Order: sequence, then C-alpha cells, then structure tokens
Amino acid sequence: MRFWVNILKNPQFVFDIDKTDHIDACLSVIAQAFIDACSISDLQLGKDSPTNKLLYAKEIPEYRKIVQRYYKQIHDMPPLSEQEMNAHLAEESRKYRNEFNTNVAMTEIYKYAKRYRTQIVNALDSNSTTRRTQLQHKFEQVIALMEDNIYECCSEA
Repeated sequence: MRFWVNILKNPQFVFDIDKTDHIDACLSVIAQAFIDACSISDLQLGKDSPTNKLLYAKEIPEYRKIVQRYYKQIHDMPPLSEQEMNAHLAEESRKYRNEFNTNVAMTEIYKYAKRYRTQIVNALDSNSTTRRTQLQHKFEQVIALMEDNIYECCSEA
C-alpha cells in the first residue's frame, strides 16, 4: 500500500508534471482517505480529529467494502503469463511514447543527481573505467550546465 500512497502523493514520479503546493495538499487528503479505506482497524474520530479525516469519515465504510471486493476479485482471477504481461507493457509504451515531457524528466534527473552528487562522484572516481573515460568530469559538466540553465530560466521570469 505504501507504493500506491507514494504514487498518489507524488504523481511526478510517474508522470512528467509539475506538482504545485495546492495540488500537494489535495493529494495528501486523497492519500489519507486511501490509507483509511484500506486499513483494517476502525477509524476513531473525535472533535480533535484532523479535518482531512473528518471530510470523508462517512464514506470510509463503503470504501472499505469496495476495497474488500476488489481484492476478492483479484484473488479469484487466473494469473497472467509473462508473455501476456510483456505484450501489455509493450502496448502501453507504444500508446504513450509521444507524451514524454523531456524538460520535466531532465529536471527530475537533475534533482536526483544534485541530491546524490557526492555519492555519484565518489562512485565514478572509484571505478577505473569511469576514471579512464573521465566520466566524473563529464558528470560535473552536465551538473554545471543544468545549474546554468535553471538559473537562466529563473532569471528570465
């Protein structure tokens, strides 16, 4: 369930979108409703309960029934073969191949690279092949270019 909650709260992990603070707050409420709907413990609410839990408290019993039916239906399904799964994934990839937003993807990769810059540089420096091909230097150049581009984009606004 943590996987799905993470996807609900962070759609930018799956889709090339920019998530605003307002959308983040809304998605947090939806994610909490999802958590409560999938929980097997009873929801204990009182006057001091968070507002986001009070918003959907009446719907939770019905959501739980839907979740239970859903898992029963999955349990009763015949398993997919590896070939069927691969065919489905290939078809999905074909359907959405033109909807890839490279700017958002590059920004996400940059954020990751910047966050783990030290570890990446150390790993590149400790490998003889990457040292020989000067991959660490190339990595630093890419980071510098991205920082310049982000600065230029921000200063033009």
